[in-house]
Amino acid sequence: MEGVPGVNTVPNPNHYDKSIVLDVKPLRSLKPVFPNGNQGPPFVGCPPFGPSSSGSSPFFPFGTQQPTQDTPDLNQTQDTPTPSFVPPLRSYRTPTETNGPSSSSGSKRGVGRPKGPSSVKKKEKKTVANEPNLDVQVVKRFSSDFDSGISPAEREDGNAYLVSSVLMRYDAVRRRLSQVEFAKAATSKAAGTLMSNGVRTNMKKRVGTVPGIEVGDIFFSRIEMCLVGLHMQTMAGIDYITSKAGSDEEPLATSIVASGRYEGEAQDPESLIYSGQGGNADKNGQASDQKLERGNLALEKSLRKGNGVRVIRGEEDAATKTGKIYIYDGLYSISESWVEKGKSGCNTFKYKLVRLPGQPPAFGVWKSVQKWKEGLTTRPGLILPDITSGAESKPVSLVNDVDEEKGPAYFTYISSLKYSDSFKLTQPAIGCSCSGSCAPGNLNCSCIRKNDGDLPYLNGVMLVSRRPIIYECGPTCPCHASCKNKVIQTGLKSRLEVFKTGNRGWGLRSWDSIRAGSFICEYAGEVKDKGNLRGNQEEDEYVFDTSRVFNSFKWNYEPELVDEDPSDEVPEEFNLPSPLLISAKKFGNVARFMNHSCSPNVFWQPVICEGNGESVIHIAFFAMRHIPPMAELTYDYGVSPTSEARDGSLLHGQRTCLCGSEQCRGSFG
Repeated sequence: MEGVPGVNTVPNPNHYDKSIVLDVKPLRSLKPVFPNGNQGPPFVGCPPFGPSSSGSSPFFPFGTQQPTQDTPDLNQTQDTPTPSFVPPLRSYRTPTETNGPSSSSGSKRGVGRPKGPSSVKKKEKKTVANEPNLDVQVVKRFSSDFDSGISPAEREDGNAYLVSSVLMRYDAVRRRLSQVEFAKAATSKAAGTLMSNGVRTNMKKRVGTVPGIEVGDIFFSRIEMCLVGLHMQTMAGIDYITSKAGSDEEPLATSIVASGRYEGEAQDPESLIYSGQGGNADKNGQASDQKLERGNLALEKSLRKGNGVRVIRGEEDAATKTGKIYIYDGLYSISESWVEKGKSGCNTFKYKLVRLPGQPPAFGVWKSVQKWKEGLTTRPGLILPDITSGAESKPVSLVNDVDEEKGPAYFTYISSLKYSDSFKLTQPAIGCSCSGSCAPGNLNCSCIRKNDGDLPYLNGVMLVSRRPIIYECGPTCPCHASCKNKVIQTGLKSRLEVFKTGNRGWGLRSWDSIRAGSFICEYAGEVKDKGNLRGNQEEDEYVFDTSRVFNSFKWNYEPELVDEDPSDEVPEEFNLPSPLLISAKKFGNVARFMNHSCSPNVFWQPVICEGNGESVIHIAFFAMRHIPPMAELTYDYGVSPTSEARDGSLLHGQRTCLCGSEQCRGSFG
């Protein structure tokens, strides 16, 4: 693997790749200048939406560093490109030497997040051709200008928070690069940037479990696994370390990636037949016998030593067709090995690995869900195949495999908001006038202008950054239904199920893996007046209140990592023109079943759409991080301000928190 400091190689101080410099294009980091005319008025209230018969249906309950190979391995997967070393563009513009670290801001920050430079120093430009040691200077510049917030000790050994933080920071940069310029190269460019800036953890190779990584965790690229130390190879399927054995050194396997491409690899969730590495085709396309060396020798030594090997299973990503999803399936022991003829007619090493007992199911859950989807087996505990009665774009199952309860209390399923006649608008909203699909940078599009010149989503599914408000095209905008600025209006993207939990009533989870930033659902229900709701003597546990205080967290990309001015950082604090309160007690959708967690995997984002000439505000939920199939979906309910909590209303009463997370506050309400 070339060009990524800290991963398998060290940059050559006497060489740099001119093609990298020539291929880099500047990011659009300047704010667009908006025209003065034809810009719609700001949102000023909620419209009378009225009871809608469309999308509504009654619900009647029935009473989750080894050396890099020189040539590709025919027996291992090669689906992830090697990350290229791409520093921020300012490093190419000013490749001058730096003398020691610059001062950084001492402002308060979250654990594991960067302070950022106190100022961006301007330096004289030099011609790149006159700098033969460009790579070395770039690395020095990174270490002086950017504070990763991760100490050297934390880079060696991580924990759950650091693993989650590194993955979120990486994906935030990847999404931004995909949005702005690089698209297909965003994965490798984002990885190169983070590695060069020290945003990684668990760099110390080890046999056995990796701190902060749980069995069942999923990854959408090998690079993600490398950043958190699960599997250090971006190409090779076998990773290993060299250990001392008396006066000699011998390799021991630490992890393998089973791509699912070879016979026997991905059929049995409790065992695995794994093909060795090597036997590469030469320049004439001729394969050869595999040799007992490198990864093959490491697996053989692990068989004799009996050490556990981490197994990562690769499966096709149905959302992209060409991508992979990697499931960490825990520790396996190697029970036997042998040699057999491969398809090429050459000798191939085979290894049988058996999953160690006592680990939570991971790949087994994946295989079970696949069978449910294909109709090969019936979902145990199924009560209803679709509680929405067709109101959603995908069915939502109702499942109880805990007790005999046949369903939640009666409610009418609606897929969006329901307004009363008391909500009136004083000013109309103006939608766009695009034909076809709205395009980023098109300042003639009023919806694009409101979003600062960008599309807020990737591929019409994934949120790039949290924003004070996001503006979507509405149903009366002339752009077609598949416009990438219409996300929450197109319905559910994942196959969800409402299920009975052990101690928190009903909950919500997905049969599908959900990538960070993906839209999950909106909070549907009746828009209520706070005064009227508090006057109701019945307790309403299905209320979403935007005036509550929520734990703050950093989710957006860091501008310094994509060569943008830190002063232009997108604020993550919401800017609602007025508080919004939604009750899903009588009318609601799947969001009413999402439980609270002090360490949630879902967050909410206000979205405004134009409908019938009026601005309609929605509460949309997005994945905070990658969520494995059958993992419960949770978000932070928030707490009421102290002044309001004293009024004794049922809405603001304190309740015991049962989320069970390490960050649990004990009570909320």
